[in-house]
Amino acid sequence: MSDTPGTPATGAAPDSRAVLAAGEQGLLFEPEITSLTEEIGYRGPTACAAAGITYRQLDYWARTGLVEPSIRPATGSGTQRLYGFRDILVLKIVKRLLDAGVSLQQIRQAVSHLADRGVSDLATLTLMSDGATVYECGSADEVVDLLQGGQGVFGIAVGRVWQEVEGSLAELPGERPDATADDATDELAQRRARRTG
Repeated sequence: MSDTPGTPATGAAPDSRAVLAAGEQGLLFEPEITSLTEEIGYRGPTACAAAGITYRQLDYWARTGLVEPSIRPATGSGTQRLYGFRDILVLKIVKRLLDAGVSLQQIRQAVSHLADRGVSDLATLTLMSDGATVYECGSADEVVDLLQGGQGVFGIAVGRVWQEVEGSLAELPGERPDATADDATDELAQRRARRTG
């Protein structure tokens, strides 16, 4: 992932209409972000529903270390992974990058770079890609420079994805990770006991 927006077109001043148009989108760089607590975790099926991915993708990405649950990892058979809001945000971004044809190697680099960012930094980013490289843009000027240089083909406004994930999770069940560990650890055993008891 590149920290710079790419090489701007030489000698060309940014078109003020293009900068204005990018700024008019509103959600590109200044979304209204609420403070979601990382004390709420979401199980795999909920994370899948909010990110728009299959459980198979979720499981593979967790096992390969692409996006691991930050609240509670799986520690054996019967344990439930708990994903935080930020994890689900990254899952949805990964899905969008894959859908756009970005290689898994480039996505791994982008995810690694995003992991180093603060939550408020994430909300103001736009990720641009030409299908081969993922660029980070933090302002409308950087987006315009990237597009004028010919590098950008599509963009993902992280603030907009944030709002989509937040809206999805508002309608889905979450849980506190400090719920008794035994309840989360052996859910299968509890179901069997209820069935036979």
